Amino acid sequence: MSQPVSQMPQSAAIIGPQYCVPQVVDLAIVRKVMSLTDGSFVVTDVNDNILFKVKGRLFSIHDRRVLIDAAGNPLVTLTEKIMSAHDRWQAFRGESTDPKDLMFTVKRSSMIQLKTKLHVFLSTNTTNEHVCDFRIEGSWFERSCVVYAGESNNVVAQMHKKHSVQSVLLGKDKFMVTVYPNVDYAFVTALIVILDGINKEDQDEG
Repeated sequence: MSQPVSQMPQSAAIIGPQYCVPQVVDLAIVRKVMSLTDGSFVVTDVNDNILFKVKGRLFSIHDRRVLIDAAGNPLVTLTEKIMSAHDRWQAFRGESTDPKDLMFTVKRSSMIQLKTKLHVFLSTNTTNEHVCDFRIEGSWFERSCVVYAGESNNVVAQMHKKHSVQSVLLGKDKFMVTVYPNVDYAFVTALIVILDGINKEDQDEG
């Protein structure tokens, strides 16, 4: 059975039009499992060119991560909303956390979940969170989550685990993400970082 392919009518630029290209983009994401320094995520293309890094704030009241480009420019700040019932994260433009700079919100679709299911609402969504703009489903533990457009079966991005003895020995978790044409791959990267944050909480509580 072949995977459904995204049919995005026009480029869906969310973080920036420069991250929407007419071909499939394969991202390699390396997550340093035991990292206590900035830069817990490094995102490269298939030629090992660095595209993005993630700076984290350790030991702060709530989880806060900043996605930066290869030149070190902050693209989006990802923060966990305290005291939210559905593990709500918010994404703001640049290094802002001002409500006027909100770009999108991610939350669990329900409180109790055996598998990952998250709903993504863009700041332009006027449905009062009744209809999501994107959704994420699958297993984070197996690194096999899929990003869909809205409530449709159109796949916009897919994760796949990439095991290697070397990465395990180095305390790194490496996986690939395929982003379909005309989909903002910086936005997809930000979703992966939020996925990690939400599932890190589950591990801490488990």
